[in-house]
Amino acid sequence: MNDGMRRRDAIALTALSASRVAGANERAVIGLIGCGGRGRYVARFMKDAGAEFAAVADVYDKNASAAKDWAGGRCEAHSDFRRLLEKKDIDAVLVATPDHWHAGAAVLACAAGKHVYVEKPLAHNIHEGRAIVEAARRYQRIVQPGMQHRSSPHFAECAEIVRSGQLGKVPYVRIWNCVNMVPRGIGKEPDGPVPEGLNWDMYCGPAPLVPYNRKRFLSTYRWFWDYSGGYITDFGTHRFDTVHQIMGVERPLTAVATGGRFAVDDAGQMPDVLSVTYEYPGFVLTYEGINMNGFGAGIRSAGMRYYNMRGPYDRPNGMAFYGTNGTLMADRVGYEIFPELAAGSWPPGPAPSEPTFRIERKQMNTTDATSLHARAFVEAVRGMRKPPADIETGHRATTIPHLGNISFKTGLKLKWNAEKENFENQPEASKLLSRQARKPWDFV
Repeated sequence: MNDGMRRRDAIALTALSASRVAGANERAVIGLIGCGGRGRYVARFMKDAGAEFAAVADVYDKNASAAKDWAGGRCEAHSDFRRLLEKKDIDAVLVATPDHWHAGAAVLACAAGKHVYVEKPLAHNIHEGRAIVEAARRYQRIVQPGMQHRSSPHFAECAEIVRSGQLGKVPYVRIWNCVNMVPRGIGKEPDGPVPEGLNWDMYCGPAPLVPYNRKRFLSTYRWFWDYSGGYITDFGTHRFDTVHQIMGVERPLTAVATGGRFAVDDAGQMPDVLSVTYEYPGFVLTYEGINMNGFGAGIRSAGMRYYNMRGPYDRPNGMAFYGTNGTLMADRVGYEIFPELAAGSWPPGPAPSEPTFRIERKQMNTTDATSLHARAFVEAVRGMRKPPADIETGHRATTIPHLGNISFKTGLKLKWNAEKENFENQPEASKLLSRQARKPWDFV
């Protein structure tokens, strides 16, 4: 923790509402930090679960006003989230800012005695993720990462399928996130004047202060290294977390990435093709992020729905667990088991006329679990249950895509020491575990 975190104004927040914990018979009072589309979407489910939103905060007045109107009642709107944290009656906050503000908001919220729901990816970099974990422990706050896969019953079922041995030995796992953005991607716009009602300096926050550009703001900020890590930290974080859940692991041994910008011509900085291979004890994991083709796995079954499916052929997002008895393919809204032949697979030859299989074919569909995950947080704040995901779990999962990006930037096969959260004799990679935050926004 740097000196900025120890400033008097930050420390003074620790006394505010530190003893405030909602009981099972009380309404959880929540503040929303980051009032864009995702923030209001998750907040709606918390409100449905009985939470009251007493304050909202956003650097863009337009978003803050819209959220205040939605919340109704006694809700206040602020442009600086630190004013929200001063409210003694707020039990918890929902942090749904761009990624580069997650750590600053979450750490100060913990110091102010608030429980925290923080959207994924947990933090902009590995150092900031660890800072959130330390703040949660120091101030004994619930900090639930917004990884709703942990609240999906079908992923718990997938974990039982794999860990029970039904698939046999699983030596290879594959993740893919695919969409065709060719040729223009997010587009291009020249720098321009800061929109009325936007505090651009605070939006940039710990990131470098650069001229305003619409592409660096709102829905397209994830294509810039200053604020995010691209597709792999956005969509990939969910899937890495689910691989950890299903395979019963937390940390890889190595990571090596390759990729580049081959076809998408836009203002963004992220590769349009990124492939990362991770070695875990007992299996290999590959991640594929492709922004110039949306096919994905391309395996579909009659009657099945697939997450973000477009047209009749693609399967643009998912995970595959390749076992000796069969393959389990899963995404946010379902899973399938494709069995291996009981005989005839080796040596190569034609399949038997009446094939038999090593396990049963199975498929099922369900719905996105964001509503369940949001409700779980409200109930945890009220003392009714434990949160479905611990902050350490969220940090471990978010570390994986960061390793992929660090390997891509350095060109190194990384040797990861998870206990030290550092690399083995790779100083050029170690420099990318954190960043030099811009003053005065260097809260962590």
